[in-house]
Amino acid sequence: MSIRPLYRKLKQRCRLYRKINWCKSLYFNFKYFSFSTARKLPILFYGRVHFGKLKGRITLPDEIHMGMVGFGQPYELVTRARGIAQIHIEGQLIFKGYVQFGLDYLLHLGPEGILTMGHMASVASNSKVICHQAINFGDYARLGSEAQVIDTNFHAMRTVSTNTPMPMRGPISIGSYNFVSNRVTFLQGAKTPNHCTVASNSLCTKDITPFGENILVGGIPVKLLREDIDRDWTGEQAMLDKYLKLF
Repeated sequence: MSIRPLYRKLKQRCRLYRKINWCKSLYFNFKYFSFSTARKLPILFYGRVHFGKLKGRITLPDEIHMGMVGFGQPYELVTRARGIAQIHIEGQLIFKGYVQFGLDYLLHLGPEGILTMGHMASVASNSKVICHQAINFGDYARLGSEAQVIDTNFHAMRTVSTNTPMPMRGPISIGSYNFVSNRVTFLQGAKTPNHCTVASNSLCTKDITPFGENILVGGIPVKLLREDIDRDWTGEQAMLDKYLKLF
């Protein structure tokens, strides 16, 4: 093998190692996992991050690799961070495989929240995931930048005429092989089918699985825009696996 590709690979790996926040990564892994698991560093933090409460429980898949979960992972065109990433965990966080969070993310998991992230699920830069009840990402549920996934409205609301309290929280489910563009918001009650594409600047607040699979939805709130459409997962899946599995 030519020495040039090896040199390029080594240079790329050295650049990546410099971006890892080793202090935060070591602290987080050894706080949550047994020594045998923590020494593999399955969760890595890149760049600056503020830790809030770290009291919850984290579940990893049986097969563990270094950096399989990356917070602030450099996998997008955006390469410059403002250093405002925050993570707060009190509930249960379940990783079912490799997962990526982009730059300047906010992850807030309340005491009763259960957040499940499927294999190759991702949340791109400047996004927020706030879970106080239940949020589920399917496999290859990939969200664009500035997305919001929030299963609570934070404040008690009521129907004025009857003084009936309205639900403050509600589960969210994002199906497998979902291709979600930028600035999309998912609120309580949102549910998408597998193989769903969501257009930019859309608002998802309801169950749209009756629309079926291989659909394009968009709007405020979302409506069906087109059927018989899907991202070319067959063509891209191998590329994503190769590019995003950094170690």
